[in-house]
Amino acid sequence: MTTAEAYAEFGSREARGVSPTYERLSQAVARDDDLLALLDGVPPAKRQPNLLFGVVRWLGGPVDDPVTFHDFVVTHWPAVEAELLIRATQTNEAGRCAVLLPVLAALPQPLALLEVGASAGLCLYPDRYAYRYGDHQIGSGAPILECAANGLVPPAGVPQVVWRAGLDLNPLDVTDPGDVSWLDALIWPEHAHRRARLRAAAAVAAADPPLLVRGDLVDDLPALAAQAPTDATLVVFHTSVLYQVPLPRRDAFVRLVSELPGHWVANEAPDVLGYDALPEPPDDALYNVLALDGKPLAWARGHGQAMTWFG
Repeated sequence: MTTAEAYAEFGSREARGVSPTYERLSQAVARDDDLLALLDGVPPAKRQPNLLFGVVRWLGGPVDDPVTFHDFVVTHWPAVEAELLIRATQTNEAGRCAVLLPVLAALPQPLALLEVGASAGLCLYPDRYAYRYGDHQIGSGAPILECAANGLVPPAGVPQVVWRAGLDLNPLDVTDPGDVSWLDALIWPEHAHRRARLRAAAAVAAADPPLLVRGDLVDDLPALAAQAPTDATLVVFHTSVLYQVPLPRRDAFVRLVSELPGHWVANEAPDVLGYDALPEPPDDALYNVLALDGKPLAWARGHGQAMTWFG
């Protein structure tokens, strides 16, 4: 897929109906020869729309108008390029816990959670958030994570978590204002509710910081998993992470995680793990596939806002 095609698809499938600003901007970039030439000069993994838009916002640039966006990127390209090369799309969306909750609550309790690609670790607190599936509310406190769920009997309660740890190439610190500002820049412009959710989830994590380890998802996973208490069910999970991992390393991770004790929960785009047979998705929007131990269970929107259960 060319860079232009990637931006056009992002606009039509991921941003449409979710962020008019990013839908308009991504379609404009797809037709902008100047910006495409600049983007094609950085490694493929650094060309993605979410990363470019987040970097521009973090640098104080405009994203609400394609013309001023173009001018800012061209004028400030050395600074934009430098940030693209050192940063990653570490969107730490606590709302994804609403998609993970039905699986986590059904596993043998208590749980030892280990998140791969944990960013700042906000998804390591599914037991501390509240949830609303239609009229059904679970848990108490803030934030309240809302999810439109079809075909699902909501769980009776939140899981019991006795250990939580994260593995990331560049873990972020929720007590560091600079790291939190990067997470904020990755939230799409219109999503004030997600900004409020980020602040609430960051407060939860800052009050009881998780164990976050800088490391590789293959080389460093066994040692971290070995630290989990043996009287808890180990759950290794990840969401919208593996698409950034080269295929050989992805395959090595799948082999490794399949051999670990406990369970493996994946929430990734349908082509990332290559499932044999999947039902048709609910519509043309971009969906992840929620899976337990390699078995697909549900379609899930990227920020946890909706899921359709089929498992």
